[in-house]
Amino acid sequence: MTDATALAAAIAAGRISAQDAMAASLARAHETPGAMACMLPIEEALSLADGAAPGPFSGVPFFGKDLGAVVRGLKQSAGSAAIANRVEAPLQDSALFALFRAAGLVPFGLTAVPEVGLALSTEPEGRPPATNPFDATRTPGGSSGGAAAAVASGIVAIAHATDAAGSIRVPAACCGLWGLKPSRGVSPMGPDYNNWLMGIASELVLARSLRDVKTALACVATTDGRMTPRVAVILPDTCDDTQVNATLAAAKVLEAAGCIIQDGPPSSPSDKYLSRPMSLIRMILAAALHEGLTATGVPDDELPQLLRAARAEGAALTGTDLFAASRDIMQMSDIILEFFGDADAILMPVLSGPPPMLGAFPMDHTDLDAHFLKMEAMAPNAAWANVAGLPALAFPAGFENGLPVGAQLIGRPNSDTALLEFAQPLAHMIDIPFPHPIAGLPT
Repeated sequence: MTDATALAAAIAAGRISAQDAMAASLARAHETPGAMACMLPIEEALSLADGAAPGPFSGVPFFGKDLGAVVRGLKQSAGSAAIANRVEAPLQDSALFALFRAAGLVPFGLTAVPEVGLALSTEPEGRPPATNPFDATRTPGGSSGGAAAAVASGIVAIAHATDAAGSIRVPAACCGLWGLKPSRGVSPMGPDYNNWLMGIASELVLARSLRDVKTALACVATTDGRMTPRVAVILPDTCDDTQVNATLAAAKVLEAAGCIIQDGPPSSPSDKYLSRPMSLIRMILAAALHEGLTATGVPDDELPQLLRAARAEGAALTGTDLFAASRDIMQMSDIILEFFGDADAILMPVLSGPPPMLGAFPMDHTDLDAHFLKMEAMAPNAAWANVAGLPALAFPAGFENGLPVGAQLIGRPNSDTALLEFAQPLAHMIDIPFPHPIAGLPT
């Protein structure tokens, strides 16, 4: 298998040095500029590789994301030049990156994001867009689109990613990767909790294999819970035949492995729990945007029009509005859990169709309604797992017309480890033909 675990094994066996693996990643990164936000100087990156901690990923090059948990020495700007001009590189790792580093990973750069993460495509103003390695005219998704592009193009075998409204699962589905949105509170977000977002956000990795995701989770968190072999399948009518067929193929794999497959709720999920979760997420993101930009001192005239509109929407919210939103989150969590019935996992598509073309999420307008409706239309099955704080694993379930097709397994709260074990029959369901090998991995 070609993944981060294989690269770590090759380094441990002396088939390639950690420095040579890093050099290969650095060289590949310069060939794929749209995936990157920033990188350490070459000599510093090589030195870090040489001093990698012992662990399951010892010596494996790794990227942080330009949003979320911070990495010492790498300035995080959330895809915004205005923010970059007003912040400094952190002197210490966040709690999450201290654990990543202790696992042997070697962070040497940050991957690109849409400005402040407010899109499902990764095209920050003033920078080359992140492109889908399978089709350069299409998006790799967002907001972890740079991370997905980096892993799918082989710059690195594994990369940090975050998910507040599908931002791990959407890029995974676009690029044929594995990605777990952990349960609420499972991945450490201290010491500053800058990406907590009232509990809708979680952080972990994007990778080419299930085993890499399992190892990454084990390195940063421990979860409890067992799962029964019952899977409820939900096929929203918002998804095209390719997404539906890939999800049904995954259901057959699980059934062959002994799972009991049953139909989910008969009505369209969009009627009961799609629009309300996204509206709550919109409110939280607008409030966070206003608070963060104001604290950083960014004026409106340095922002794209869409972000100005979102900031104004956040500024208009009252404390009462946000208090009500926190209550609504808990109410929606209970409603969403009812859709499991007597099952412990739900299987459903991630996207409604193929990855959109580049330019699908412009920011040169103020129509927030249209922007969020477009995100909801692209990933109609993502937001409610964030609101309910559930673990949701995106995985490759098909390959059609030269593009990967993803599906997702969603578990009950804090069943993350059990969910990954439950997904094991899917690990070899399909062999995604990545257009590039992992940089440095011996063949």
